[in-house]
Amino acid sequence: MTTRAGFTALIGEPNAGKSTLLNRMVGAKVSIVTHKVQTTRARIRGVAMAGESQIVFVDTPGLFQPRRRLDRAMVAAAWGGAADADIVVLLIEAHRGKTAGVETILSALSERAKGRRVALAINKIDRVEAPVLLKLTEDMNAAFTFAATFMISAEKGYGVEDLRDWLAAQMPEGPWLYPEDQIADLPMRMIAAEMTREKLTLRLHEELPYQLTVETERWEERQDGSARIDQIVYVARDGHKGILLGKGGETIKAVSKAAREELEDFMGRRVHLFLQVKVRPNWLDEAERYSEMGLDFRDGN
Repeated sequence: MTTRAGFTALIGEPNAGKSTLLNRMVGAKVSIVTHKVQTTRARIRGVAMAGESQIVFVDTPGLFQPRRRLDRAMVAAAWGGAADADIVVLLIEAHRGKTAGVETILSALSERAKGRRVALAINKIDRVEAPVLLKLTEDMNAAFTFAATFMISAEKGYGVEDLRDWLAAQMPEGPWLYPEDQIADLPMRMIAAEMTREKLTLRLHEELPYQLTVETERWEERQDGSARIDQIVYVARDGHKGILLGKGGETIKAVSKAAREELEDFMGRRVHLFLQVKVRPNWLDEAERYSEMGLDFRDGN
């Protein structure tokens, strides 16, 4: 039996569907998916098995024009993920086409992904007619030499198996990097924090989701098989704390309930989740917060 294992980096603009594709490939929710752009901060790895191949996915933050330190660290993490991978998959949205952001990524790819094979995955194909799709495919392949092109719907699953099988065949020969039943190398503490952050992002609006972060402060395994999880939600301003708590604490209670239910479903056991909101005006400039998110503080310079 010849086993294969390697790394695949998913890159693209914010909201292109990278997290949805990763979760579809792995078959479990390891990366948060929301309707808001730019919700993936850390390089989350999900592990997918396809025959005798193990594909380790690096779900990078979306590539965009950075404005703040956090933005710059996220973009650096995205390109770092591409440079470290065996295969790079550029994901674009069918209905948005070859945007200015996609063109910027294409121009950077030849330098940033030197020596790496790059595949194109056109996502959300159910949103456009066939002639539009054909023209987009031609335009993209004229702009860059892709190793292969796939038309998919990460949300509905169309074409995802073909992409996974192709990736499996591209992985270098070698022993598996992770146990067969391990879906992600993120510690459960971080996965739990990401799930809570997703619920906050879905519940809140405008800029606030980008001004907060969640950390799992304490994890206690109980004798009855359940887990007690204490998390801190850091916000930048006092006003944010009030929004987060909601009238009579209803917002934070609803978030806590939704996050707890998803954690219980994910872990297959009972969870006691306790959330605390703290104001830290300068958390966006604290190296420790970046480490918690799997980012390098120095990349934000």
